[in-house]
Amino acid sequence: MPQVVTRFAPSPTGYLHIGGARTALFSWAFAKNQGGKMLLRIEDTDRERSTEAAVTALVDGLKWLGLDWDGEPISQFARAGRHAEVAHELVKSGNAYYCYCSPEELEQMREEARAAGKPPRYNGYWRDRDQSEAPEGVKPVVRIKAPLSGEIVVKDHVQGDVVFKAENLDDFIILRSDGTPTYMHAVVVDDHDMGVTHIIRGDDHLTNAARQIVIYNAMGWTVPEMAHIPLIHGPDGAKLSKRHGALGVEAYRQMGYLPAALRNYLARLGWSHGDDEIFSTEQMVEWFSLEALNKGAARFDFVKLENINGHYIREADPEYLYRVMIDTAREIGREDDTNGLDANHNTVLAALPELQPRAKTVLELIELAQFIYAARPITIDTAAQALLTPEAKQLLASVADTLRGLADWTVPEIDAAMRQLAEAKGLKLGKVAQPLRAALTGRTVSPGIFEVMVLIGREESMARLQDQISAG
Repeated sequence: MPQVVTRFAPSPTGYLHIGGARTALFSWAFAKNQGGKMLLRIEDTDRERSTEAAVTALVDGLKWLGLDWDGEPISQFARAGRHAEVAHELVKSGNAYYCYCSPEELEQMREEARAAGKPPRYNGYWRDRDQSEAPEGVKPVVRIKAPLSGEIVVKDHVQGDVVFKAENLDDFIILRSDGTPTYMHAVVVDDHDMGVTHIIRGDDHLTNAARQIVIYNAMGWTVPEMAHIPLIHGPDGAKLSKRHGALGVEAYRQMGYLPAALRNYLARLGWSHGDDEIFSTEQMVEWFSLEALNKGAARFDFVKLENINGHYIREADPEYLYRVMIDTAREIGREDDTNGLDANHNTVLAALPELQPRAKTVLELIELAQFIYAARPITIDTAAQALLTPEAKQLLASVADTLRGLADWTVPEIDAAMRQLAEAKGLKLGKVAQPLRAALTGRTVSPGIFEVMVLIGREESMARLQDQISAG
C-alpha cells in the first residue's frame, strides 16, 4: 500500500474561511490517522485576486488552528510551465487538440445550441480538423477530447458512485491561448505530481471531479480516491453566509474561541463518532475515517460552539489562558486590558480558576478579569448600579467600619466578619455580599467576593468601597 497523501489547496483570495478550515482539518486528520502526509498547495493562478497578504492569512490561520503540513507550501502559479508541458503531451498523444475559435464563433455556437434546446457549449468544431486549416496569427487554446459516449463514474467515499453521462461533457479548455492552464487542468497535474492519493473537498467540486477524471484517464494516471463533503449550512438550512458565521478563522480567534475548541466543533460538522460531542484532537485522529463522514449538510450553531468553547476554557491551564487573554486583547486593540493583564500577571493567574467556570469565551474572561486592574473609580455596569441604593450604601459604610478593624486580611477573617455583621443587622449574608460585589467589581458576577478582596488587597478594596459610599 502506498503512503497516504492528502492535500489542502486553498485559493489565496482572502482569509481562511470556516468551510476551508474544516476541509483542512479532515484532510489533516485522515493523513495523521493513516500515518501519511498532508501537503499544502496555494492555488494562486488567479493573479488579480491572489495576494501575499492572503497567503499569509491562510498560513497563519492553519498554524493557529494547530494544523501542520509536510514540506513547503507549493505555489500552483510557479508550476505553469509543467501544466503547459502536460497539455502539449496530450495534444501529441491525440487526447487533446488546438482550437482556434474566436469569441464570436463560440458565442454563435452557444446561440445555435440554445435555439436547438441544447446546453450552450462548444460543439467540437476543431476536434478532428487538420491543423493546416488553422487561421494565421491566431493563438489557439488547448481542449481535452472528452469521451463522446459512455459514463464517467466518480467513486466517492461520501457520495457513493456518482455517474456522469459523457454526452453531457464538452471538450473543455485545459490551456488558454496565452499558455496559462485552467484550474481544472492545473489541479490534476499538481495532484498527480505531488503523489496525492486522497482528495477531501466540498461537494461543490463533484462536477469538477468528472472533468478531472477525463484528464487522468487521458494521461493514463491513477485517479486519487475522493471524498466530497457537503457544504456547511447556517442554522436556518441556507448556505452558510457571514451572518451565520462564514468568517475567517482569525475572526473566531478575535471573538475569543480557543483553537482546540474550534477543532472539536468543526470535526462534528460533517463527521461523527457515535454520540461523542467533546473529544480531544488525539481522539479525533485515532477515530477518524472517511466512511464516518456524513452525507447530509451540517448546520453551524454558535450556541454549540460556545458551549464547547466553555468546556475547553474550564479545562485549560491558567497560564495558557493568561497568555491567550493578553494576545487577544492586543490583537483587538484593547490597550488598557493588554497593559492591565500584563501588569497583574500573578493576581490574574490566581483569579483564573474562579473565573474559568463563568466564561464561554476568552473575551468574557477578559471582561471578568477587569475588576483586578480597573482604574479607580471603577466603572459600574447597569445591573450592579441597581444594587447600590442609598440603603445599600449605608450598609456599605458599616461594612467599611468593620473591615477597618480586621487584624488579618484573609478570606476566613473577612468571611467571619461579614457573617457577624449580617447577623447583627438581621440580614442574610447575600444581602451584604451583593452590594459589596457591585462596589468592588462593578458587576453582579465575579469570583467569591471575599476571594476578590484578598486578590486586589486591603488598600484597593477599601478605596473602591469608599468611592461608592461617597458617590452621589
